[in-house]
Amino acid sequence: MSNSTQNLSIASHQNNELTTFQKLGLAIGFTGLFILTLAFFNVNFPNTTMWLSISITSILVGIVIYARASYLSRPEGISNNGIYHKSLTNKGVIAWIIGIILTLFYIVLYWFPKYLGLGENGNPNSGIVGFFDPFSLALNGKIASQWFVYGTLYTIAILGFGYKFILKYRHNKYQLVRTISVMFFQLGFAFLMPEILSKLNPELPYFAKDIKNMWPLNYYFFEDWHLTNMLQGGNLGLFMLVFGIAMIFIISPILTYFYGKRWYCSWVCGCGGLAETAGDSFRHLSNSTQKVWKLERWLIHSVLVFSFVMTIAVIFTFLSNNPEMSFITRNQFIYGIAAFLIVFTGTLFLFKRNDLDTDAKFTMLTLVAIIIISILINLFSGNQNILFVDSNTLRKSYGFAIGAMFSGVIGVGFYPLLGNRVWCRFGCPMAAILGLQQRLFSRFRITTNGGQCISCGNCTTHCEMGIDVRSYAQKGENIVRSSCVGCGICAAVCPRGVLKLENGAEEGRINTNEILLGNDVNLMDLLKNKN
Repeated sequence: MSNSTQNLSIASHQNNELTTFQKLGLAIGFTGLFILTLAFFNVNFPNTTMWLSISITSILVGIVIYARASYLSRPEGISNNGIYHKSLTNKGVIAWIIGIILTLFYIVLYWFPKYLGLGENGNPNSGIVGFFDPFSLALNGKIASQWFVYGTLYTIAILGFGYKFILKYRHNKYQLVRTISVMFFQLGFAFLMPEILSKLNPELPYFAKDIKNMWPLNYYFFEDWHLTNMLQGGNLGLFMLVFGIAMIFIISPILTYFYGKRWYCSWVCGCGGLAETAGDSFRHLSNSTQKVWKLERWLIHSVLVFSFVMTIAVIFTFLSNNPEMSFITRNQFIYGIAAFLIVFTGTLFLFKRNDLDTDAKFTMLTLVAIIIISILINLFSGNQNILFVDSNTLRKSYGFAIGAMFSGVIGVGFYPLLGNRVWCRFGCPMAAILGLQQRLFSRFRITTNGGQCISCGNCTTHCEMGIDVRSYAQKGENIVRSSCVGCGICAAVCPRGVLKLENGAEEGRINTNEILLGNDVNLMDLLKNKN
């Protein structure tokens, strides 16, 4: 006689009861979270180092046990069954509770760190910030800040849920490699390296946070305090400055040309790393309607304009106040920016105007107009601020609205409600720049084989960027979208192998006019032409 708890109905969804090991993993993981909660409420532990170690270890071990129990028993292939039947993954009560908790945490983190226990006016830390003091002292020789606590928890999330992601997609080599990549860059480059460098160079100003986090995502890179610290940071500080500029103007464009924006957004970026690992369960919540797509394009390019203007204003003010620290004057800088934008936009409109959408054209023309107006104002007024707007005011406005509210509170807090790439889709200026490069100059494409598409919709459902992949696949049309981060999940969940991520030249690709339907195209001849 069969087990009475087993669901044998064909029409009903799968049995969602937890196994013994899943329950064990949850128990151990939540024990670690409970210890952190006690620390948040300022419970004094007799041995802080030991209890912090127990807490972090319990969280990671709990995730590992739960993930192994959830995925190792499944057959080969990627299964996303039941995502619309669970409260967590379908905007249910659990999703709302987690969303509210995350949102409140970010609000406290950015604007009320004293409630996390951050000591003010020379007072010692307490609460959860004080709980992390031993770990911070060991890594960088200083007591913890709210950002050290956040960085530690952020890294734990990527490592733990990254392991879960690896088990879930263990039969797909591309997913394994890129997940290991984001785990490595988060742990090494974003977390450990800046802390260790700070400890090894205590006499130097603090000039580095996440050294792979380039402008404009790293919006403070050109702010006066950061420039000053790098310029006064000796050889290491000078390296950080030169490397950061090279990342923006040399390394990033070259890598984007060959591999698309995926080299950063899906392989390196910390924001993308958290979205791909901790946010994987919510990727299907990304809206794929055309209305949202239009909103996405206008909003992300507006943020790019804001970021660009804010940065120019900050550099202009820095050069005005610190002429002895630079080899160029503020006038040379603003004229150079104007010349660059005019030449760059003129070249695009001359050779790529048919590939530019209205929002992209508006972005470029707006930037050029703002810079030209700024030059005229500077010529006739001698004012030290662009457009008579205080650069500090612009910086604070951008930091509040974009750097904190959008990227943190909404970008992560709304994972369970709006999907895992809210920030990347609608607000990240780095994604906007890389997207323009990918759309216009990159060799990266997702090719499709329309004759094999069965219109199951898996690709569209699991596209975290809200791209209607199925509509491209049905037509056999290459996917060339600025927003695509090249995560490859659409290809991974396709049951027919219709989608393929490629970096090669455009010649020989299956394009809109080469849909493989019946005997219209000889597939062997097409493959020979590609080789």
